[in-house]
Amino acid sequence: MNLFAGTGVALVTPFDKDFGIDEASLRKLIEYVIAGDADYLVALGTTSEAATLSEAERYQVMEVILEQNQGRLPVMVGIGGNNTREVAENIKRFPYLKSCKAILSVTPYYNKPSQEGMFRHFKALSEESPLPFFLYNVPGRTGVNLSAETVVRLSHECPNISGIKEAGGNFQQVSEILKSMRSDFMVVSGDDGLTLPLISIGVKGVISVLANAFPAEFSKMVRLASAGKYTEAARIHLKCTGLYKALFAEGNPAGVKAALHLKGMIANNLLRLPLAPVSERLYSELKELCHSM
Repeated sequence: MNLFAGTGVALVTPFDKDFGIDEASLRKLIEYVIAGDADYLVALGTTSEAATLSEAERYQVMEVILEQNQGRLPVMVGIGGNNTREVAENIKRFPYLKSCKAILSVTPYYNKPSQEGMFRHFKALSEESPLPFFLYNVPGRTGVNLSAETVVRLSHECPNISGIKEAGGNFQQVSEILKSMRSDFMVVSGDDGLTLPLISIGVKGVISVLANAFPAEFSKMVRLASAGKYTEAARIHLKCTGLYKALFAEGNPAGVKAALHLKGMIANNLLRLPLAPVSERLYSELKELCHSM
């Protein structure tokens, strides 16, 4: 699972003026993050707006990513949901698994399952998955927190569960996971702004939103921190402080799409409803922050 140490980029899905998939901008973005020394690509995650893509569009996005990547970086794909049976079927029929290296699966949302329910959900999915399986804990979005105890239990009882993207913002919880998890289990950060301090306690990297717009800078910070060069890494971290806040001030991926539009990486600053572009005020703030980088 060293394939997923370092910086993974949770790729956005650019849209054209008719809200279809903007393949040209997506290809341009992939080249940009590869040139920026990202370590792997994450397809169809939260930042991709996968929730508002049809199955045919998700397949279209995957085809573009895989074709443009040409095997240069490992690809992790998001396949999750709140219906265990349906997620298992989606994994079985997903036509691009042979070209991916791992599955990332979010905790079930809306249902608010118990810890035992989530344990059984992920155990069942990991047994169906032909690829290494990563958990994704993001309680701010799903309304439920996958506890450290449950993560540790899954790590020991489910050999195909290889790691977790932890986006709960809870240092104590991450510490408890790191202390008791299976020895080859991997924890990666799901919060850009917490990545540096989390690496200092044993987290292996990040699945990043910010790295869409600033892959070279953020990947360098992660590499420096992972090598124990915290003073040098901190200089980059502190330079990014304003962006950590602004990119999420009006929701993700609205902020990072605005930044990418400002940098000329995507042709249109568009999101699908119910998401909306950032306000003019935040767009202006992001313009200043991007310029300062």
